[in-house]
Amino acid sequence: MSDAGMDILMITHKRPGYTRLALGRLLDSCDETMRVWVWQNGRDERTISVVESFASHPRFHTFEISTENLKLNVPTNWFWTRAQGRYVSKVDDDCLVPPNWGQTLREAHESSPELGVVSGWVYPEEDYFPELAEKKIRTLSGGQKVMQNCWVGGSGYVMKRSLIERYGPLRRKDSFTTYCIRLASKGLVNGWYFPFVYVEHMDDPRAPHTSLRSDSDLHENTPLTAIHRGTVNIGEWTASLRRNARYVQIAPVDPRYHSRWRRLLRRVFGPKDDRWP
Repeated sequence: MSDAGMDILMITHKRPGYTRLALGRLLDSCDETMRVWVWQNGRDERTISVVESFASHPRFHTFEISTENLKLNVPTNWFWTRAQGRYVSKVDDDCLVPPNWGQTLREAHESSPELGVVSGWVYPEEDYFPELAEKKIRTLSGGQKVMQNCWVGGSGYVMKRSLIERYGPLRRKDSFTTYCIRLASKGLVNGWYFPFVYVEHMDDPRAPHTSLRSDSDLHENTPLTAIHRGTVNIGEWTASLRRNARYVQIAPVDPRYHSRWRRLLRRVFGPKDDRWP
């Protein structure tokens, strides 16, 4: 790989239809400096077969199968500690990236050393509230812009691998969110590239390629986040996604605001709509 090479992780599980679309789109978006690593959580034979069908693609690099469905920290650290490119990335198996998404985000890094993690935007256009977001849009040293936030989502991001070498991989109790906030506390700038690089999140019922059209669809293929939130119908799930989009457009960019003890205080004494993603 070249000095500006990028390693990209996709974690798959039991979504063969989504995986075929997401992995195919990801591989076709890559140039010769990029390579894709796939980690399969569990032995879902249909999904494994889909992944193996892409093995001859020139940008397909590694396929690792875990017999267990492990927490995301395990495959993420497996990937982070083995990647060799200057940049690391992750694209989920329910996300469709646009052409040149990775190149665009990488160029922002190369011209703006203050960038920690920069990402594509996984919400539809209707979830952009300019009267809120414009207060957080920052021009970087290289001239590009980001909507700054202490964290970004775990899909469609690009991060300098040197940060992993400097600050270590995910800790046992880390989420990607808390890891990003830790980077922000070191003075790095995180955020969504602006104007947004739109990534289609297929588990959003409003997405063109979604398989979640009804409550029964949601019950049969409940997204992990929806399980954690106890979401029971399509309306609740859509409203939850929309709240998330709004929250990141108003969340303070000071990492101290998002410290564990301050979150605990807000949950006890703060307004009920102060949501932690």
